[in-house]
Amino acid sequence: MIEIGWQLMMGCGLAASAGLRTFLPLLVVGLAGRFEFVGLGERFTWMSSDAALIVFAVAVGIEVLGDKILFVDHTLDAVGTFARPVAGALAAASPLTSMDPLTASVVGVILGATVAGSVHAAKATTRLFSTGATGGLATPFISVGEDAVSFMGAVLAIFLPAVAFALAAVVLFLVLRNRRPRPANA
Repeated sequence: MIEIGWQLMMGCGLAASAGLRTFLPLLVVGLAGRFEFVGLGERFTWMSSDAALIVFAVAVGIEVLGDKILFVDHTLDAVGTFARPVAGALAAASPLTSMDPLTASVVGVILGATVAGSVHAAKATTRLFSTGATGGLATPFISVGEDAVSFMGAVLAIFLPAVAFALAAVVLFLVLRNRRPRPANA
């Protein structure tokens, strides 16, 4: 039972990282599986294959570089609206070795897609405001910060799942708190 808890926390942390960068957490979990830092579910071992790691690495390079360019970053965010919840579901389901593959996939979709989608929505909203406020001059700097947070979040999820989960929970709390309608001042 404790192992499932650790795996769920790991999946949540990986999904939150996927909300910022689609492929970076998939590359991290694939490498972690390759070097046996984490077990991958039986239907997810392909993520540590040579072909998958090459595809993830190339996709990370394209995403990280493209996100530094004004307007390309908005295109990536538009595509990310659909891709990041899928990546979050995949990242969340992959370490769930204590569950049968079908249950792991369902939990991955529910947990991972929700977490990644929520983080992505907050990121995209922040980017719109920052682009408007700075004319896009802050885009590369914010992007580098997102790269670092996504990478560190994915690494933390692998090695310190409870810390990654706690950070993801705080971010989700802040996102949900800011989405609630505020009462009008009378």
